[in-house]
Amino acid sequence: MISKSPVSRPSLQLLGLEPWRAAMEYAAMRIAQPVAGPSGDGHPVVVFPGLASDQRAIEPLTSFCRRLGYPTHDWGRGFNAGPQGDVERWLAALAGDIHQIAQAHGQRLSLIGWSLGGIYAREVAKRIPGDVRQVITIGTPFAGPPDQSNVGWLYHVLSRQPAPMDAKLQADLCVAPDVPTTSIYSRSDGIVAWQNCIQSGHRSDVENIEVDGSHCGLGWNTKVLSVLADRLGQPESSWEAYEQ
Repeated sequence: MISKSPVSRPSLQLLGLEPWRAAMEYAAMRIAQPVAGPSGDGHPVVVFPGLASDQRAIEPLTSFCRRLGYPTHDWGRGFNAGPQGDVERWLAALAGDIHQIAQAHGQRLSLIGWSLGGIYAREVAKRIPGDVRQVITIGTPFAGPPDQSNVGWLYHVLSRQPAPMDAKLQADLCVAPDVPTTSIYSRSDGIVAWQNCIQSGHRSDVENIEVDGSHCGLGWNTKVLSVLADRLGQPESSWEAYEQ
């Protein structure tokens, strides 16, 4: 059983190693054989970037999904500065945008979110569950406040959201969407507390998958890509937990 307490920010040592580790993971991806995976069934995928990043940061993820045969979109809003203004209205508008993508394809979507982008993916799925096939988050700290990460200050500066976070909102974020949900996390994450990436509960369609990697390199980590290929390849009507 995974213990979630006590929760604190990752060490300064892990934080300081983030750029080097992410660069090494990117180099490993570039020189390794392409990650194998089942051919996609053609259902659409939407990828949400992390805080202070945009479509360039998630390009390895979007390219990988397209190579497998999935029509793949980024979130369509450019630079991720966090939710702006009223959070509920902002999320409702984002869900409306994703609904339009689902309508255009005439199929349910898989949503992939990296870090803060994973919170968007989860919250969108809660608002339009009929449009969402599954949610996959990567290094997403949905079970704890921004201040339990090493970039909490940046979140509050960019989003202009109050600190601390509203208690009701934080409680809502901890609840998994009502669709199959996978959380990929790393205990050596130097940005967010890995404990806050763990979904608790006993639902059979909710899972936590551990990988070894830096936070900033998870988007091109070969193990993460392998997990994504497996999860996206799950038949919609017969989803099964990942075999680690």
